[in-house]
Amino acid sequence: MNQGTTMTILFLHGWTSVPGGVKPSYLKDHGHTVINPKLPDEDFQEAVRIAQAEFDRHQPQVVVGSSRGGAVAMNINSGNAKLVLLCPAWKKWGTARTVQPGTAILHSRADDVIPFADSVELAQNSEARLIEVGTDHRLAEPEPLAAMLTECEQA
Repeated sequence: MNQGTTMTILFLHGWTSVPGGVKPSYLKDHGHTVINPKLPDEDFQEAVRIAQAEFDRHQPQVVVGSSRGGAVAMNINSGNAKLVLLCPAWKKWGTARTVQPGTAILHSRADDVIPFADSVELAQNSEARLIEVGTDHRLAEPEPLAAMLTECEQA
């Protein structure tokens, strides 16, 4: 897809985060339809079930998963949708250990929550692209936000 095309994006937030944060709002502010369900913190399987139901209902072109939401994204059947994972917490949650080729992983080397090495390993195991960006775990500054948007729009 190219710029100027409205996309449907399923945004899966991180642990103890809430829908409507900086990152999904940024995508919405750039003209995209953002599905941003509330995922329970305590029950990972329920979070996966909710995410799968939203995916099946809306058939988004892109699934963005932030931290624990990245692990949720890896554990749903996302068909041909592009995955954009932000500091994915795949070693902490879920059983998926690889992602489909073409997945973009955005991670800061300075992340103090999820080790950067986890994303290096995931990228190497999966033919995914690792994009080093940002200064912390949140990836909420202008540069990582723009990188996230670019990856979504290249789906």
